[in-house]
Amino acid sequence: MSKTHLPKDTSASRRDFLKKGALAASAIVTGVGAESASGVTRTQYIAPIPKSSVLGAADRLRVGFIGVGGQGFNAHVRTVSNMDGKGNTHHEFDYNAVGVAACDLYTGNRDRAGALLENARSSRDLGDYKVETYEDHRRMIDRDDIDVIFIGTVDHWHAQVAIDALESGKHVYCEKPMTRYLPEAFDVYDAVKRTGMKFQVGSQFCTEGKWHVAHEMIKAGKVGPLVTLQNSYTRNSPSGEWNYYEMKKDVTPDTLDWNHWLGNVHDRPDFNVEHWARWRKFLPYCAGILGDLLAHRIHPLIIAAGATEFPKRVVCLGNHNITIAQLGPDDRSVTDNTQLIAEYPSGHSMVILGSTVNEQGLPQVIRGQEATMYFGDGTIELRPERPFADLVDPELIENITPGPSIPAHVDNLFSSIRNDVAPNGNIEVAIRAQTMISMAEMSERLGEMVYFDEETRQMSTGSGRKLDTLSYGSLSPS
Repeated sequence: MSKTHLPKDTSASRRDFLKKGALAASAIVTGVGAESASGVTRTQYIAPIPKSSVLGAADRLRVGFIGVGGQGFNAHVRTVSNMDGKGNTHHEFDYNAVGVAACDLYTGNRDRAGALLENARSSRDLGDYKVETYEDHRRMIDRDDIDVIFIGTVDHWHAQVAIDALESGKHVYCEKPMTRYLPEAFDVYDAVKRTGMKFQVGSQFCTEGKWHVAHEMIKAGKVGPLVTLQNSYTRNSPSGEWNYYEMKKDVTPDTLDWNHWLGNVHDRPDFNVEHWARWRKFLPYCAGILGDLLAHRIHPLIIAAGATEFPKRVVCLGNHNITIAQLGPDDRSVTDNTQLIAEYPSGHSMVILGSTVNEQGLPQVIRGQEATMYFGDGTIELRPERPFADLVDPELIENITPGPSIPAHVDNLFSSIRNDVAPNGNIEVAIRAQTMISMAEMSERLGEMVYFDEETRQMSTGSGRKLDTLSYGSLSPS
């Protein structure tokens, strides 16, 4: 018997199994299917229509925002308020939620956010409440009339703010990456489990429909055993990625509490407006493209694979030779190109590529033993592997919605709070993504292949030598 063909009776039973699995998944992934002349089943995905909240004003969610700079203002404050720079609405969701408070260490940011929240309140007759602004996040969190906290701070403040919010009985929407380092990510994880509050990591790709459809197809057995999942996030920024952020002249020690902003950072420079404005370039505050860009690609692959496993081992390579050669040795300490491979206990792997000096990325592909999935904008094409062509039907699923939408991702959190279900970017997805990101940073900076033990939460080398998990003060700079 050829090694590339299954016995005939096994083939029939396998096809029956796949069709049963497809029926089980059809409630989520299919609308009206038709077979084309080429034999490919074409399916239009019928997504749920975003619905307005049916809750009354008494059930309105009250939201506070901590860290209202670029992302915190544009993706959080404006999205929840549904108000653009001209006071117009810019998405179709009715959240039945109001922004009541904004917090930032820089006076300009909190004044701008407070003004927009007040404009939304007064122009839309949202209720008799007063918009408050704060410098210290603890004063906002002490309020018992806020339901949800949105966190848009620098990465090294994510953990403390999230834990403070969770412990005070507030749900949390936290920008990606989950935290700066892994030990504090598990502190957040434990706080979510302890408090029972909802946690949503702020990557809109977690709510992109095609990854949830892919998960249902994988669960239905349509690709067979998983082999490899791949994704990438690539840009080409000749002036240096993140150098486009403005270094505002009015950001001074008088308008920004620099010591507070540094938080747990170990290497504490004197006031530096570039470090404040362009912190994504510097290792003490972030993991560079690993946490800022590749997090967007890691989260959805974890969702597609099922979010049940932690990485077994990770290896990562990266450097910043091109940017440093062009812009000088002081421009950044993070890499400008990175490649990582992660292996999982069940045997499949993930391959992720990131770059800010070349924009040609890898295609989005999920490989199984029996079939391979190819992704486009709102599409999934399932192609059987040649040895399994008599078992797996080719399929094309089109018009999958939503796309990568921040408003849809915010709506998902609010809906999960009201319906008491896990959001798409839930704590299980977030902690597994942060584990991969942190393992990749350790691998790249230490020059080691890094292993992770889920039970002990410990890192080691392939030879079993224990590695201290990176945290503040572990390496320089940090």
